[in-house]
Amino acid sequence: QLQLVESGGGSVQAGGSLRLSCKVSPFIGKTASIGWFREEPGKEREGVAAIDGDGNTKYTDSVKGRFTISLDNGKNTLDLLMNSLKPEDTAMYYCAADPLGKTSYYSEYAEINPPEFSYWGQGTQVTVSS
Repeated sequence: QLQLVESGGGSVQAGGSLRLSCKVSPFIGKTASIGWFREEPGKEREGVAAIDGDGNTKYTDSVKGRFTISLDNGKNTLDLLMNSLKPEDTAMYYCAADPLGKTSYYSEYAEINPPEFSYWGQGTQVTVSS
């Protein structure tokens, strides 16, 4: 069983930055994929950024060039640096892990698919005001 705990959410003005962190215990396996997702009330959960066991990363189009995902295996921590935040980035952000690493993000056609992730954190709220 994995436990994931997010931190770092908050309120920021448009154009600002936030760094989300996800602490995974007991540890992140070498084959695991791990990523960040977000959900707005009444909308489907969306994959924001993910990294697979080979270090390949994937971003949803709306955050490319603004968000950066990074994994520290030694600290079992996954970060999401969010720059140039926009009001449309407002959502609850979740960290999730797929220990089996079902999807490789090597291909540009790969998608971040929430049902493939079996372990989820409780979420952290990000609010961006205009």
